[in-house]
Order: sequence, then C-alpha cells, then structure tokens
Amino acid sequence: MYALDFTPRRVCPRNIHVEVSDDGNTVGNVVFDGGCNGNGKAVAKLVAGRPVDEVVALLAGNNCNNRGTSCADQLTIALRKAQEKARAIA
Repeated sequence: MYALDFTPRRVCPRNIHVEVSDDGNTVGNVVFDGGCNGNGKAVAKLVAGRPVDEVVALLAGNNCNNRGTSCADQLTIALRKAQEKARAIA
C-alpha cells in the first residue's frame, strides 16, 4: 500500500489520509481528520476496496455550500495524487 497525507482546501477536514494499492488502482484506507465525523467515516467505508478511477468518476466535482469543492471532491484529488505517486514508485 502507498499512503499519502493530503491537506484539503476550502473544506472542514484538516487532513485526509489515503492509502492506495501498490499499483495505484484500488482505494485502501481513508481517514478524514476533522469535519463531519459521521460523514467522513461513511465515505471512507463506501470507497474502501473500490477502483480509484470509479471513486473519482463518482465524486469529483461534488460541491458543498457553493465552495466549488467538497470533502468528497477533495478526496478525489488526494486519491489521484496518491495514485500518481504509487505508480511512479512501482
């Protein structure tokens, strides 16, 4: 697994910890630090074990309170960064 700590922008969580498979294709563990605890845990459970590309296709561009982003949208950015780094190492 490749792990990345991501600092999201314009949302409540202070950090999003993501893990992806060594090839960068599959979401592993996700932990939101801050924000809506129940929602963060729910999103983490829903995306675990799913393909990164599928999660990004579903959640990218999700908007919260006209911020132009959301926790889910920021998660997709974190996953793409982790995916890129995992593939660079592999």
